Parts: sequence; structure tokens; C-alpha cells
Amino acid sequence: MIISIKFLDYWHVSSGESAGDLYDATVLKDEHGFAYIGGKTLKGLVKEAMSYIDKDYKLKESFSNFELALATKEHIKETKEFLYKKVSSTAIDSKTKMAKDKSLRDIEVVIPLTLYGEVTNIHDKAKLEKALKFIKRLGLNRNRGLGRCEIGVDND
Repeated sequence: MIISIKFLDYWHVSSGESAGDLYDATVLKDEHGFAYIGGKTLKGLVKEAMSYIDKDYKLKESFSNFELALATKEHIKETKEFLYKKVSSTAIDSKTKMAKDKSLRDIEVVIPLTLYGEVTNIHDKAKLEKALKFIKRLGLNRNRGLGRCEIGVDND
């Protein structure tokens, strides 16, 4: 089953690395510099969503990585740096309403786009599709405005 993840806002799936003075956190990228989502990330979100549908369901499905379509990669390979932006945030002191010292954080985000991946070894297609509909946000700061998405299923 082919799955699409259409991002509606900036998003960030972390590489776990920083970029020195430029970013406190960078996005996960393949060897060609294109952002992607590891299959384990989506599988974890599906597992959580599945717990609301059938708490006894044992998720055995296999999830590939989710990437840009090959044609899209070819089309933008020379200009892929425009896929990324910097978002800054800081912690605010609740009493003074001022930024807390040393709390400024810059993260690399990806512009809205669509990624594709595959799910195999499907045990219950109806439950899987229902679980995918529960997922509305993906990645870092998904509860603070990043990563709003729509997940689609290609049933062909």
C-alpha cells in the first residue's frame, strides 16, 4: 500500500544533530540532501493511533522511509536549499513576560510538500487505514504548530 504524507505547514523530523551556530536542530536528510521521514517514525504514530482503535492489535506492518517523489527530486536537485527555512523560538518567563536568558533556539524546518512511502505485510487494512486517519500532525513541535499533515492511501 502506497501512503502519501502531505504537509500543510513547515515540519521538522530531527536528525538528532545541530549545525553549529546556524541551527540547534537539523532535519533528517538523505545522502543527497533531501529531507525524509524514517519508517519507524510513522510506525510509532500508527501504533499510538491503533491503541485507540484496538488496544490488543499487534502492529506487524513494515513501513518504508517516506521521501519526495523521484521526479520531484530530479526537478529540484539544483535548488533543494530552498526546501529549508529557519524557525526561532524562545521561552518566556511567565512573571516578567520577557524572554528567558539563553533560551533562544533555532531549528531547521522543511517547507510544506508531499512525501511517499510504502506499507507492507498488512494484517488488517481497514484498521490500518482508520489509524492513519487519526494522524493529523507529525514531527517536532507538532503540538505547537509544526507538522500539520494529511495522510492519503493509494489502494491500487
